[in-house]
Amino acid sequence: MNRPPLEVADLVRAAGAAFIERSRKWIRWRHIKVMLAIVRCRTAALGGHLDECTRCGHRAISYNSCRNRHCPKCQANARDRWLAARRQELLPTRYVHVVFTLPQRLAPLALQNKRVVFDLLFRTSAETLLEVARDPRHLGAEIGFFSVLHTWSQKLGLHPHVHCVIPSGGLSLDHTHWVPSQNRFFLPHEVLRRVFRGKFVDALKQAFRDRQLCFQGDLTLLAQPKTFAAWLRPLFRKDWIVYLKPPFGGPEYVLRYLGRYTHRVAISNHRLVSFADGKVTFRWRDSAHNNEQKLMTLSLDEFLRRFLLHLLPKGFVRIRNFGFLANRRRATMLPLCFRLLGSAPEPQAEQEVSTPSPSDLWLCPNCGGPMVVIERFTAAEIQLRSPPVLITAAA
Repeated sequence: MNRPPLEVADLVRAAGAAFIERSRKWIRWRHIKVMLAIVRCRTAALGGHLDECTRCGHRAISYNSCRNRHCPKCQANARDRWLAARRQELLPTRYVHVVFTLPQRLAPLALQNKRVVFDLLFRTSAETLLEVARDPRHLGAEIGFFSVLHTWSQKLGLHPHVHCVIPSGGLSLDHTHWVPSQNRFFLPHEVLRRVFRGKFVDALKQAFRDRQLCFQGDLTLLAQPKTFAAWLRPLFRKDWIVYLKPPFGGPEYVLRYLGRYTHRVAISNHRLVSFADGKVTFRWRDSAHNNEQKLMTLSLDEFLRRFLLHLLPKGFVRIRNFGFLANRRRATMLPLCFRLLGSAPEPQAEQEVSTPSPSDLWLCPNCGGPMVVIERFTAAEIQLRSPPVLITAAA
């Protein structure tokens, strides 16, 4: 994919220290750290390495990535490594995509309590799937799946939701056979919505009783128990959104499908259209009108404010495994699933993860051959070094 003409890094550079000064009321050091990382990503400030083409011998200097998980330029390699590791865990069956979304009413609370609310979203959505799947009236089986947290809408507003990818079936409760899904929608939609709503609201009430929630600004009054209970009450008057897609394909299709959801950030550089007169224009997809592509224009300050809404708490894990794919059970339960399905994991999967392939490397601009690293430089060494025969590149 070609490098986009406009990047989030360009917008951060344009905003500069003036944006930080104008945002003193809300900006914190963690926001500034991410902005610094994005600006320095793939520049001489982070050092680099000398690459050489294995075919024609062409050489070029490439700058290092910041590897910040919020950086739009650093997620492709991390995603590819994660997908390669997951290849050996994909079962020979169709898969299901389920999305659990929190109501917009909870967005302000989530913004002030990200770690607590996002943890509850993971836990209650997983408990909902596991409980409904175990019910003999539905699937009557133990399922395994992983969930990916997204916090943004197409317009960059706060919109917490988790994407769950699940094999279409599960282990029988006595672990003697595989139970395939007979329902086109895997599990009943209405039941999932009702159970998820009840579990999340109950968990939120418990978090309040345990004093795990903080309330600031416009939410200060919610610290009073009666006010908080009254604020929660309207959540039961509307159906919560649970998107349930019919089974969509086997293991190889799933690998391509997952690339759309794992390791994504709030907005990719390729959605940016223009930056002029202090305003940023970007593309967004209107799901209410047949996913029509539209343009939105925001002031630079507002764009960066929305982008920084989606920073995750330090150390927060945004991809989690549940059921028979849970970390403590995967080693014993996954081989059983393969055996009951009459198959086996790919024998070369671990080797693929540890051994770079040509697709992991950038290609020579002259002959298209793979470029390999032959020497590494610090930022100071790059500044001191100016070889006339080298072509500076940001790959």
